[in-house]
Amino acid sequence: MQSAIIQFPGLNRDHEMSLALQHITGRIPYRIWPTETVIPNVDVIVIPGGFSYGDYLRCGAIAARQPVMRVVHEKAQNGVMVLGICNGFQILLEAGLLEGVLLSNASLKFVCREVKLEVLNTDTAFSCNYRKRQIIRCPVAHHNGNYFAEAETLKRLEKNGQVIFRYAQGYNPNGSVHDIAGIVNAKRNVLGMMPHPENFMEEAHGGTDGRALFTSVLRYARKELFI
Repeated sequence: MQSAIIQFPGLNRDHEMSLALQHITGRIPYRIWPTETVIPNVDVIVIPGGFSYGDYLRCGAIAARQPVMRVVHEKAQNGVMVLGICNGFQILLEAGLLEGVLLSNASLKFVCREVKLEVLNTDTAFSCNYRKRQIIRCPVAHHNGNYFAEAETLKRLEKNGQVIFRYAQGYNPNGSVHDIAGIVNAKRNVLGMMPHPENFMEEAHGGTDGRALFTSVLRYARKELFI
């Protein structure tokens, strides 16, 4: 499986993401810059977390309008998996690859801590190695992670099984509507989520619950699973 990381200025979780992908695939991801208009043939494109362009205007707004995102759109339309974590999720929303918006945390404070997530749908390329209703641990670190969408959009996302991860066990770190922590598009090949699975890959990190997301992607890329 070959992967690519989109390297916007200000993103600071690219190193952890690169190590996670290497750990699972055995291959170094391509690094793609925002002005590039070509992305090599890959199985998955990842936009990691951080503070692209200093979070000026709105988080992810400037990054979403860079030339490379037109290519990401085309790749996604052709079935390539796209994963956005934290600021990457914000960028995917700003670029229109996912529905909804991310507002400031309800507390108006930056939240950096471990949370619990419930896996709601295992019928996707990103979650097939989890169990349905499984509770997993994952870190969060963000100021603008409060997911919101209009009632009709939320109804459709829930009905179509597009809500993949939900904050669990009574703690929602940011006030997200319906406790939403991660969603996919209608084709289920684009995932955006606020928590950082790349930070829970090995026991030395304090847990391995993030690993199954990456092994799910590998399983799908190897065509061991058809969604």
